[in-house]
Amino acid sequence: MAEASVVHAVDRRLGSRQLAALLHGTSGEHPGYRALAHGVRTLLLDGRVPLRTRLPAERELATALGVSRATVTAAYDVLREGGYARSRRGAGTWTELPEGQRPTGVSVFPAGDGVLDLASAAPGAPEPELAAALGSAAAMLPEHAPTPGYHPYGIPELRAAVAERFTRRGLPTLPDQILITTGAQHALSLTLTLLGRQGDRVLVENPSYPNALDAIRGAGLRAVPVPVTEDGWDSGLVESSLRQAAPRIAYLVPDFQNPTGCLMPREQRVRILETARATGTWLLIDETIADIALDVPPPAPFASLASHGTAEQVVTVGSLSKTHWGGLRIGWVRAGSRLITELAMKRVPSDMATPVIEQLVALHLLRGMDEVLRERLPMLRAQRDALAASLARHLPEWRWQSPPGGLSLWVDLGRPVASALAGAALGHGVRVEGGPRFGADPGTHEHRLRIPFVLSPELSEQAVRRLAAALAGDLRPLNADRAHRSWVA
Repeated sequence: MAEASVVHAVDRRLGSRQLAALLHGTSGEHPGYRALAHGVRTLLLDGRVPLRTRLPAERELATALGVSRATVTAAYDVLREGGYARSRRGAGTWTELPEGQRPTGVSVFPAGDGVLDLASAAPGAPEPELAAALGSAAAMLPEHAPTPGYHPYGIPELRAAVAERFTRRGLPTLPDQILITTGAQHALSLTLTLLGRQGDRVLVENPSYPNALDAIRGAGLRAVPVPVTEDGWDSGLVESSLRQAAPRIAYLVPDFQNPTGCLMPREQRVRILETARATGTWLLIDETIADIALDVPPPAPFASLASHGTAEQVVTVGSLSKTHWGGLRIGWVRAGSRLITELAMKRVPSDMATPVIEQLVALHLLRGMDEVLRERLPMLRAQRDALAASLARHLPEWRWQSPPGGLSLWVDLGRPVASALAGAALGHGVRVEGGPRFGADPGTHEHRLRIPFVLSPELSEQAVRRLAAALAGDLRPLNADRAHRSWVA
C-alpha cells in the first residue's frame, strides 16, 4: 500500500492510512462495523472528510485499521443505506450526504422586538469614541469639500494611517501599498475577482467565514477545502493540497479563525509561505479579527514572515468592523503597489470610491485604536467567560474550547441538530446560525453552532436559557422550500 497520504485535492481521493488516522479516537482502535460507519459519518459531517471523496478500497482500509474486510464492507453498506456514501461499478465508494441535507437559514434579519442576535459576531460601536470621531470628521470636512470627493485609492491621510499601523505591528508598509475599501467583504470580493478566473481553484478552510465562501462561489471559483479542527490546521494537509491542487488563491484566516477561534502557530505560517512560493499561489489573508487578542499577545501580520521573494504573493485584508463597528463600512487591502493600482482600477466601474466622511471618521478612530482596544478586550474577555459559564450551567452536554481571541465559541452539540435548533431558537427569540452555514461543503458541521460573545453577560444568560428551551422542545428539520441562506457577520 502507498505511503500515508492526505485528501488528494485534484481527484478527491482519500488515502486509507489518512482515513485510519482520522478515525483513531472516533471509532476505537478495532471498531465494529457500526462504529466504523459512525466514525466516517462523523468525520464527514465535521468537514474533515470532504464530500465527493473516494473512500479507500475495502481491503486497504481493513489493513490500515487492523479489522476484517467484512467489517469494512458492512460499514460501507451502512453508509450507503443512510445516504452518506454511494458506489459506482468500477469507480469505488464515494462520500455524499442524504438527499435534502443542505444548509438552511432561519431568517435574513432578526424578526421583531426582543430577538437576541447571536448570528452577528460583531460588537456595537464604542459610543463616546464614535461621537468624537464624527466631530473630528466634521471639522476636517471643509478641507475636502472643495474637491470632487472621489478617491478610488482612499484619502491619503487614511492610507497613511493604515500603513503606519501595519508598520508598528512589524510589517513595514508604504501608503501606496494600501487601498481603502467599503469594508473587508468588499476587499475580499475585489481581490478574488482580480486574481481569479472562473473555474480557478481556491484553497479554503473548512469551516470558514460564510460571506467569503459565498464570494468565492459567486466569482465562479472552485473551493478546495482543508479542515480546521479545534486543534487547528494540519500543516501536511495544507501543504499537500497546495502542491497537488495548485490553487490560484488560498484564502486563510490565521488569526483567531472564524468560526473556530484557532490561532495559527508561527512555524505553520512559515511553512505555508514557503509552499505557496513554490506553487505560485496567491495568499489572501483575512486579518479582520487579528486585533481581538484576549489571552495572547496580538499576532504580527502574516506577511511579516514572508521572504522578499514571497511577499508580493501575500494580500492582506482588514477592517474596523470587529474592533469598532460594522456600521462603519471601512476596510482595506495591503499588497504590492502595482497590485493596489490594479485593484483601484478594478473597483471604479462598480464602486468608484469609499465615502469621504466615513473615511474621516475612520481616520480618527484608527489613531485612537489602542485606547479603544484597551477598553474593549477586557470587556470581550468577560463576555466570553460569562457565555461559557451560562452554557455550562444550562447546556452541560455541549462542548467547546475557549479561544485565545476572536468573538465567538464553536460549540459541539454532540448530535447533528444545528439547523433544526436554529429554526426552533428563532421561535424562542434567539437568532443563531448553525454550523452548515460555515461549511465549505453543504450540509457539513450539523453538530455545531457558532455562538458569539458580543452580548452583555445578562443578555447572554437570557439567550442561553432560550436555546436550552428550544433544544428541549420538538426539533423538526426545516422543509426544503423554507431553506435559504441566512445573513451572518
